[in-house]
Order: sequence, then structure tokens, then C-alpha cells
Amino acid sequence: MTIVVFGSINMDLVVRTPRLPTPGETLTGHTFFTAPGGKGANQAVACARLGALTRMVGRVGDDLFGEQLRISLRSAGVQDDDVLTTPGPSGVALIAVDDAAENTIVIVPGANGAVSIEDIPRLKRALDGAHTLLLQLETPLATVVAAARAARARGVTVILDPAPALPLPDELYTLADILTPNESEAATLTGMPVHDEQSAAAAARALTARGARTVIIKLGARGALTGDAHGERLWAPFTVTPVDTVAAGDAFNGGLAVALSEGRSFEEAMQWGLAAGALSVTRPGAQLSMPDRQELLALLEARPPAPPPPTKQGDIRGED
Repeated sequence: MTIVVFGSINMDLVVRTPRLPTPGETLTGHTFFTAPGGKGANQAVACARLGALTRMVGRVGDDLFGEQLRISLRSAGVQDDDVLTTPGPSGVALIAVDDAAENTIVIVPGANGAVSIEDIPRLKRALDGAHTLLLQLETPLATVVAAARAARARGVTVILDPAPALPLPDELYTLADILTPNESEAATLTGMPVHDEQSAAAAARALTARGARTVIIKLGARGALTGDAHGERLWAPFTVTPVDTVAAGDAFNGGLAVALSEGRSFEEAMQWGLAAGALSVTRPGAQLSMPDRQELLALLEARPPAPPPPTKQGDIRGED
């Protein structure tokens, strides 16, 4: 079934540095390159490369980057008929990645900031017959809420990646079938520090109390924690050597969405998400790092079966 992505499309301007600079400091970087990115487009490419029929709804500018971004989507197999070209620059992200594969990102919205309620009718047409809608917060918040409403009205599963984190209206929590913050985003949303499994579990409970049906807190190299009405559960990561963590969360969301759209269980979908995220950090770039279906299945086959999920409310158990 079709996966629709409503969100941002950026050109990433990436510099590799020995370490991330402190305020006021100038560092000499190793390398510089440009690569297609944007959380929306990254997730669309992630889904398409894993074999899903994927439609992107968003905007690019009428600059040189705009056409390059379209080419990247098409080459990955993403349908871009619902991507509009708007006057002005495309969105860009300024990214620094250090030798430990950690990164900082500054986003300039460009055409993504022009996404508006006028784009919702186009989204509604794309949602006809779709299974899942992937959302992020790199387009105006009002459009994200309207998109989630449109999807829920059609029985389409809504997966919201609340990044970059900002306070959300209560309605948006209730519209999200699955909410997927990382630790810092969960901390921003809840107002509580999130730095280990126990604090992540507390944040998951706080977010489900606001109306999100399932919360997945991405813990990076420590895997993930899920929370819903039945309790919380830890999920172990796949062990890889990281090169660049940019877009790992987008790869996770893509893997999760594709598995669910194929009718796989939530447990299996979590493994798909974790495997996709792990593979993405083994190579540089955003869309360029998204794994294909063959390599994801190979990684899954190399992993032993998982233990059964917890059955007791609040019982946090690990998964190997």
C-alpha cells in the first residue's frame, strides 16, 4: 500500500570536522559536500528504497537546488507529482559532523516555509488508498495539524516525528497513532530530562497521557524505548560502526512505516526501523545513506529471534 510523506525537502550543506565547535570558535574542517536531505524527503527516500510505493507532498524553490532535489526523489523511486515549485530558494540545512559521528544542524526553511493550508487538498488526493502518512515539524505547524486531521479522517495511520521539537497543540497528540521523538525531543515536549531508560519511560508515559497511542523514543546507539497503554519496552540496537548519524531517525521511521504498511506486526516493524537506522549510520549523507531492502533483510536475518513482549503495565524489559 502507498505511504505518503508530507514535509520538508532540503539541500544539506555538510562539513566534516574533528569535533563540533564551541561558541565563538573557528575550526578547520576535513571535507565539504552537498547532499539532498530534509526530514520529509529523507523519510520518503527511506520508504521507497525499501520497496514501498511512496508519494511526497511538499515544496522546493525555483533555484538550482530545487531541480536537484526533485532528481534525487525520482531516482529513489519517490513519486514527486505533488511537489510544487515555489518562487525563491529551496530549504537548506547547514550540518557539521565530527569524527565521533555526532552532528549539529541549522535549518533555513526556504520553500518549506511556504507550505500552507493550500497544500492540503493536494495531500488529501494523495491519501486516497494510502496506508500511512509520515509527518515532521520542518513545515509550518498548522499544516502538520491539518495533514494529520486529513489522514485520520480517511483511516490512514499517522506517524509523527516531532523534530525539530517545539510545543505541540493537544490535538496533534490525539491525532498521532505513533509519535517518534529522540531523547532531546522527548525532553523538550515533556519538560523533563531524558538521559536513560527510566527517564525515557517516564517521558513515554507523559506523552501517551497527552493522547499519543504509541510513543517510540529513539535512543541512538542504545536502541529505542516504546510506550503505550500496556506499558514500556526496551529494544536493543543493531551493533554497527557509525560514520555519520545524520538522518538515522528518518531511516528508522521509514523502516517502521514500510513494515507496518506491509501488514507486519509492531514487533517486526520495530526491528525494521532499528535495522534501517543502524545501516544508515554506516555511511555519510542523508538520503544517500538510506539502505535498500536487500541489505536490510540481510541484517535482520543475521539477528536472533526476540523474546516475547512484556505483559505488565510499567514493566520495562530489554529485547536482545
